[in-house]
Amino acid sequence: MLQQIKSLSSGVVFAAVLAAAPAAMAQHVMHGADTAKPVTDRPWMKTSLSPDERADLVLKQMTLDEKIALLHGNSMPGWPGPKSPYAYLSNGGAGFVFGVERLGIPIIQMSDAAYGVRSSGENGRYSTALPSPVASAASWDVHAACDYGALIGRELRNQGYNMTLGGGTNVTRDPRNGRTFEYLGEDPILAGTLVGNRIKCEQAQHVIGDIKHYAVNDQESGRNEVDSIISKRAMRESDLLAFEIGIQVGDPAAVMCSYNAVNGDFACENKYLLTEVLRKDWGFKGFVVSDWGGTHSTIKASEAGLDNEEPLEEFFGPKFKEAVEGGKISQAALDEHVHRILRSEFLSGIVDFPTKKSVPDIEGGWETSRHIAEASTVLLKNKDAVLPLDAAKTQTIAIIGKNADMGMISGGGSAQVDPPGRMPGKWQEHIWFPTSPLKAIETKGKTITTKYASGEDIAAAAKLAKSSDIAIVFAYQWTSEGMDLPTLSLEDNQDKLIAAVAAANPKTIVVLETGTAVTMPWADKVSGIVEAWYAGSKGADAVANILFGDVNPSAKLPMTFPVSEADLPHPQLVVPPPGAQGREAVMKSGTAKPTFSVHYDEDLKVGYKWYDAEKKPVLFPFGFGLSYTTYAYSALEVKKGGEPSVKFTVQNTGSRDGVEIAQVYASLPEGSGEPPKRLVGWSRVALKAGERKTVSVAIDPKYLSVYDEAGDKWKLLPGEYTMRVGGSSASLELTKTVEMK
Repeated sequence: MLQQIKSLSSGVVFAAVLAAAPAAMAQHVMHGADTAKPVTDRPWMKTSLSPDERADLVLKQMTLDEKIALLHGNSMPGWPGPKSPYAYLSNGGAGFVFGVERLGIPIIQMSDAAYGVRSSGENGRYSTALPSPVASAASWDVHAACDYGALIGRELRNQGYNMTLGGGTNVTRDPRNGRTFEYLGEDPILAGTLVGNRIKCEQAQHVIGDIKHYAVNDQESGRNEVDSIISKRAMRESDLLAFEIGIQVGDPAAVMCSYNAVNGDFACENKYLLTEVLRKDWGFKGFVVSDWGGTHSTIKASEAGLDNEEPLEEFFGPKFKEAVEGGKISQAALDEHVHRILRSEFLSGIVDFPTKKSVPDIEGGWETSRHIAEASTVLLKNKDAVLPLDAAKTQTIAIIGKNADMGMISGGGSAQVDPPGRMPGKWQEHIWFPTSPLKAIETKGKTITTKYASGEDIAAAAKLAKSSDIAIVFAYQWTSEGMDLPTLSLEDNQDKLIAAVAAANPKTIVVLETGTAVTMPWADKVSGIVEAWYAGSKGADAVANILFGDVNPSAKLPMTFPVSEADLPHPQLVVPPPGAQGREAVMKSGTAKPTFSVHYDEDLKVGYKWYDAEKKPVLFPFGFGLSYTTYAYSALEVKKGGEPSVKFTVQNTGSRDGVEIAQVYASLPEGSGEPPKRLVGWSRVALKAGERKTVSVAIDPKYLSVYDEAGDKWKLLPGEYTMRVGGSSASLELTKTVEMK
């Protein structure tokens, strides 16, 4: 059974009054929604009708120009190319789609909102920065995912937006992908379940929810011209399964197709992805929006299932109208595109619940961000119980690391959230949030003397560490959209810094601020390792609470940390070859073809499945995370038939209260062609010291199935299934084999 949160709100009628467009504007170019007319004049305003019924009623009233206007955006600040004369109607976000004022249909105002609302500083507003999505995945917590989405939804509306472009769901095939921090790890069931609950609660705030980048957009290198070559079975059981679960749980109003091609056709004109799988197989009824500049054609994209081009009208504006008038695109096809967009507007509530700019709950946002950061911080090493720190037994602490006196790093690109009081930085500028580890530790350890060194002078940092009881190194790894990491090593000579500090003081703790996995040649030389990820607006407070034991760490890794890049399925990044067409030629040709390919010949073996199958040792395994207490597992029972489930007992065998993430894996029958095991469920179990609980985890039969390419369907194979239960993918204390028919 899918873990999910029920919708938190129901439809309520409201009236929207937005400024009227200038009289000189064409009638279809409306930037407001006039709902002042009675419902008898506008039957589509009856909330008792379904979104489909309401969309059909509006559609009958629309002119051709009004329909075409819903199929494309109208510029984005800073986007190259011609500027729309109506750009002034933008709310300052990534794009906007005209409304139809005379019919009460509002503008769709879009914002990038991967871990908070983007461009707030430029708009004179404020946004909470949540921990990065990959950090939130480390909590394995559907309730935290709901809180995450609800906060972003509220702050979008505070700023006048009614559509999010967050919802990143691509599984981590290569941890060097610059957008790994925007996604939810390497397992499709974990990623899909969490993003679905995020979307459900985001959309409950009456914004259009989005899931992206559909699909197999697993690297940034040459993202506009790469062809992802992958078998249908591997795609359905990994990358697409994450989207399938996310759509089933979250019912998003929109799906964003990706830049890359998949098996020869670009994603935004890929009929297999957009029609055969998304609409026919999964029953998706919302609209498909292109990634920015990811539309390559008019007729082919329309026939494949693309509904909305962003951010301009290169192919879905005048060219689309011409194709309709010339009979190359039918009126029925046009109406289908428009219906999907209108339906999504009614489904999400943006027609009935107009946005009204307001002041966000800043302190409430900080509290949510801190709680999620605490639940997402992974304790990776704790030699000799160096943590939690005991203020009564510690006199001096050395705080070492670039900017550790003033802030913590964040992820870049279109996800970038502006820190308070700061205008947006340049593209791919390193942005540090004003959440100071030094100050947070000073606040916690009032009786402790703390001293700071940036680490630029390695000898000086080592000297400070040697004279201190404890040395804490805050190390960072910056990642961003539009680039991949050349290696998984820490930048700026930080590996050498950590090694020197650890040599000077064996009680060295490393706090990692990263967007993906990192290699750690110094791992056996330090006493403690804490993965804090990109920790958001209150990251330093969350880390301090973990370090001093006010919070018992419970998070588990949503991705494998390899020993080295040599152990990855593709040790060398595949990049565009010399003489490739280049981004602009591919994006604007109208007959676009990818210029190079990445062959995902690891096939089904994504993440931990690769390391299991290839018997490769890892630095830290998927699902791993330590606690300040200990847990024991016993009494495994397996129910088969109907909806399978497992039942087992977890006991807190330590002296502190804690939360254990109990994980369930399954090994499929011999001869299935599957990796050694796959995650099929989990449960977050809160246990007081010494307490034990019986836990039951229901398993969706699909999670035990394989995708049969020949039959184009999921199939549960007859044979022996081994259920495995424990605290990580590499520590499964309980196993039981059952026969399934």
